[in-house]
Amino acid sequence: MSIQHQQLSAHDTETNRAQTNEKAVFFPNLDGLRFLCFLSVFLYHSGYTEFASNRESALYGFLKHRLFGNGNLGVNCFFVLSGFLITYLLLEERRRTGRIDIGSFYLRRILRIWPLYYLCVAFGFVAFPALKLAFGAQPQETARPLFYLAFLSNFDFIHSGLPDASVLGILWSVAIEEQFYLAWPLLLAVARGASAGASFASVVVVSWLYRATIPRDSLRLELHTLAVISDMAVGGWAAHATLYRPRFLDRVRGMGRGEIAALYTAAFAVLLFRNEVFAAAPLRTVDRLVIAGLFALIILEQNYAERSFFKLGRSAVLSRLGTYTYGLYCLHPVAILVVLRMTALLRINTALWQVLLLEPALSLVLSVLFAYVSHRWFESPFLRMKSRFQRVVSA
Repeated sequence: MSIQHQQLSAHDTETNRAQTNEKAVFFPNLDGLRFLCFLSVFLYHSGYTEFASNRESALYGFLKHRLFGNGNLGVNCFFVLSGFLITYLLLEERRRTGRIDIGSFYLRRILRIWPLYYLCVAFGFVAFPALKLAFGAQPQETARPLFYLAFLSNFDFIHSGLPDASVLGILWSVAIEEQFYLAWPLLLAVARGASAGASFASVVVVSWLYRATIPRDSLRLELHTLAVISDMAVGGWAAHATLYRPRFLDRVRGMGRGEIAALYTAAFAVLLFRNEVFAAAPLRTVDRLVIAGLFALIILEQNYAERSFFKLGRSAVLSRLGTYTYGLYCLHPVAILVVLRMTALLRINTALWQVLLLEPALSLVLSVLFAYVSHRWFESPFLRMKSRFQRVVSA
């Protein structure tokens, strides 16, 4: 979920383009986009029911399996966002200072990601089994702690399947983000000018070749680092293009209303009909690249296009919620479990409207509460320490 991205704190501004000065880099509208990515994942995970009468409902089938059935693509967008933001900030750091301080970059990422991540790991492996026993259930955890401690949980997920603790099940994407953070500044430190674009293209090609070897039903297609790293590379290429290709940036700024409408229509069509659009086996190999390209264009449109229908930064609510996206992403499985347990005890989980409206609404409110408390009283002390290691400030 950086998460990450999603993992930089970039507050929206009223402008229609990214603005920079010698102290801070501002990316308008990306906090709101982060929250929408989270909401897509949240709705994908919502709507659980144990009653066959609800599962057999046409409305339930449409909402659960069609409208929100590809909501996991929000993670894809998070990856593209991370690639864009990290690449932009690192390249801007080199432009201003002449080099990329890799050690400081790692320390900033540690302070941003590790505290909440390891809190979730501790909850999943220690608190969750204890709570199951307290409620009379037997823990059946198959996840291996060492993989989670080393940010390799995506590989454990491939090997062992979905963890018993849902809060662990969400962390595979954070692990991939951390693997990306480890390698990407090293790549950018040696790749300059045109060679950087060639490096991004090489990553995409390697990812495409790997995906071509994977069966369509394999978990590796969605969870293996090599299978998804192209998302970050596409986001990185978009950042590189905005900084070093003025004609490309001018083209994005001049996007017409028709082009913008077509872009969002295509993205929405993929969200609804991904399996149908990419049904053929060869297309399944490139679907991730196509989807990443659409998300990258949306990021650029929100940041730079001058004829946008709506800039997400104009919504104070979306922008504020977007600042808590990392916590929302990591903690929403806990909120959903609490609500499901509560509604079952109160016996208000049987009607279809309770499954589709009441439980998701309560879960979302509780997710926001958890994320706010985490950000305000647990994450903030670590976030304040980041300023000691920043060469370019993301405000």
